[in-house]
Amino acid sequence: VQLQASGGGIVSAGGSMTISCTASRSLDTIDAIGWYRQPTPQSQREVVATSFYGGGTKYLDSVKGRFTISRDRAKRTMYLQMTNLKPEDTGAYYCAAGKTLWSNGNDYHADYWGQGTQVTVSS
Repeated sequence: VQLQASGGGIVSAGGSMTISCTASRSLDTIDAIGWYRQPTPQSQREVVATSFYGGGTKYLDSVKGRFTISRDRAKRTMYLQMTNLKPEDTGAYYCAAGKTLWSNGNDYHADYWGQGTQVTVSS
């Protein structure tokens, strides 16, 4: 599966932004799709939102209530809607897919990766 992310940019604190990721084939048979964030190239990459094949979702505590992950099956596209953005949300956002998505300290895993799209939140 090839993933193509798009939609990053610069937004003021408190603003909103939606980023998207289009897959080369249907994601319906993939157990988990989601988004990772890496504040700087030297920072840890952590998973911020996951959507599961069974319909559930999971969010990093710091983004709960502000970020929403969704998918459009017909368009083979996943979205991350971000509201009330904070400067600490700044970073490269990577879409990913696979049997499991996880991050733990300096380690992280997904079977398929999109390229990063930069989101910068100005204070």
